[in-house]
Amino acid sequence: MNFILLLTTFFRTSSFDCTCISSHSQVQSISIEEQYEDISHQCSSSDVSPCSVLTDEDDITDLSTDPAHYQLLSQLGRGFNNLSQVSMARHTPSGRLVAVKNTNLDECTEDELLQLMNEVLLSRRFRHPNLLTSRLVFSSCCQLWVLSPLMSYGSADSLLRSYFPDGMSESLIAYLLYGALRALEYLHHMGYVHRGVKASHVLLSAEGRVCLSGLQSVYSLMKDGKRMRAVFDMPQHSPSLLPWLSPELLRQDLHGYGVKSDIYSLGIVACELVSGRVPFQDMPPTLMLLQKLRGSHCCLLDVPPYPLGDMGALKVSRSGVDSGIGESVATGSLTRTATAERPQSPAPKNHSATLHNLVQLCLQQQPERRPSATALLTHPFFRQVKKHTKDSFLSLMYPAVPVSCPPDTPPSGTPTQTCNTPSPTDTEPEDCMWDFS
Repeated sequence: MNFILLLTTFFRTSSFDCTCISSHSQVQSISIEEQYEDISHQCSSSDVSPCSVLTDEDDITDLSTDPAHYQLLSQLGRGFNNLSQVSMARHTPSGRLVAVKNTNLDECTEDELLQLMNEVLLSRRFRHPNLLTSRLVFSSCCQLWVLSPLMSYGSADSLLRSYFPDGMSESLIAYLLYGALRALEYLHHMGYVHRGVKASHVLLSAEGRVCLSGLQSVYSLMKDGKRMRAVFDMPQHSPSLLPWLSPELLRQDLHGYGVKSDIYSLGIVACELVSGRVPFQDMPPTLMLLQKLRGSHCCLLDVPPYPLGDMGALKVSRSGVDSGIGESVATGSLTRTATAERPQSPAPKNHSATLHNLVQLCLQQQPERRPSATALLTHPFFRQVKKHTKDSFLSLMYPAVPVSCPPDTPPSGTPTQTCNTPSPTDTEPEDCMWDFS
């Protein structure tokens, strides 16, 4: 009880001392943080595409910290071992819509409370337009309130399930991957590896801003003020992340893994967005692990229209890329239905050579052969992204529509009157828009 009281007091404070973070996630030195503190401004100034444009609605730091000022409208998802409920809410004094994650601290173990503390601290440390961070955190009774901007289109995974069961267009894929890649570039420069890159952690706002979430898996490469070349920690809840994790992370040998592990995960996300299914997901975990360690790669379900060859500054490596449609075990997994709600595609699609090249580069078996996030941003596949405006972005999203406020929503109950998780006015959806696991 004393520990929970201490944590509750911690979450009530308006400023956080980053030296209090738990030892599970090692924190880099302040000098490193200062070195990269303006990288988000540099990235924003060099990118005119809507996927990185911040709006006034994204700044929620000036909102109140009184739970009575928030009307819970509808549930968006659950997470954190099903202890957190994420809802769309209206800040009644201003009328602004936000996303609210409520967690009952009384139901959390000490380890889970430390994880929450870690996530809050890391969220306040990072600042980048393509990274979803929680800038407003407060507690009431035993409830922890974490507010973030409302990403009205939900996650890329929910878009696949609801609107694009057979995969997205290449233009939309490039748009989503580019935003996620910019967030990875920032994290890697800051000395962190994400370890949780998947389509359900790629979120999209109504204005077209792409955000990468899933900060609970982030791990620091800094130790004693120095940057380590490799780390050996296994992410928590790794069974749910297995299809996206890199071979070197799963191998857990003396070589460890680094930031290139996230590049491999991005390649899996690209395959996920192309086909509407997750590579390896229909395999038993043991078989999945063996196939990854043996170098079996997923590839797109067609053959490139012409040899890939030299794609500008980035070249295709010849190390272990399985180009045979029938030879790839992972490709076979793509042709089968990974989930019951996603029907199988009637026929393979024709994909561009640049998309093939991007996937092959990301899924190299040897991490040193994969490009960095910075180098990958210059890949020819992403040249189309900067041509998009807000209007052209909306055309890419058709027939998807952003979530909106339910009409004539009755006021929700005052959440400060109970320690139970507040209930939104709408019932829980069958398919959650956001994945917070």
